[in-house]
Amino acid sequence: MTSLQTLMRQIKDLTPIPAVAHQLLAVVDSPSSMEDIADVIQYDPVITASILKTCNAAYFGLKNPVESIKDAVNMLGTDQVIELVLIKSGAQALSGNQQGYGLAQGDMWKYSVSSAVVTRLVAEKLSLKNKNTLFTAALIKDIGKIILEKHVWDAAGKIRHLVETKNFSFLEAEKKVLGIDHAELGSMIAKMWKFSPRMINIIRHHHLNDASKICDKEIAAVYFADCICMMMGNGVGSDGLAYRFKHQVMRELNLSAADLVMIIADFGMNMQEVDTLLHMA
Repeated sequence: MTSLQTLMRQIKDLTPIPAVAHQLLAVVDSPSSMEDIADVIQYDPVITASILKTCNAAYFGLKNPVESIKDAVNMLGTDQVIELVLIKSGAQALSGNQQGYGLAQGDMWKYSVSSAVVTRLVAEKLSLKNKNTLFTAALIKDIGKIILEKHVWDAAGKIRHLVETKNFSFLEAEKKVLGIDHAELGSMIAKMWKFSPRMINIIRHHHLNDASKICDKEIAAVYFADCICMMMGNGVGSDGLAYRFKHQVMRELNLSAADLVMIIADFGMNMQEVDTLLHMA
């Protein structure tokens, strides 16, 4: 089994999510104005410069170039700017390859952004609050893979044996062989990075390995979005091939097969947005 002390040391070496992301989520989770949101972002020079560059790209088709974060918020709206900040905040941490999970350079990043966008669509369909928190949770929920992938690579034979001969899910095999799974490790990282208890809880249970969490609509929504990404072939690494879909989630969320088709269709219409965000991050 993998030493917890070793993992903790590796967590400390992991590129952290910038502080502006934490501050932004704290603001959007409480009553706030466009000016409040702009005030948080404008004091991070790197993020500010990146957002202005993105806003002035041809994709957004703005008639006048934006010159401040307040301009960006006014022209694009709070949700669009918040998503850009969160995506740019996670880019460096999530863009590498995860060989242990069968993911090449950029695969996990593309999957993470796709999962976040689908989660937003599901949250809108369900009229859930805290859309930005759910977007962020979906974006970084697999952060544990970054550290665990080397250990998964070393134990690939044992994990594959349990999946192929014992009917284990990949997550179950990961836990059995390594003593910890990537969702559990991800929640530890989120805690060390001082994310909210809600965010930590979603990351910890985003695979719904604890059946009692199905009744939590926020966790169920992130899980359902994850499943949709798997269905569409986004981010299907070695663990995706041993993924289990819990059908009772659709009943819990009161979603039909027609709703599923509509969400996938909406995501298809958002593909240009996803590709743009990936390249601009």
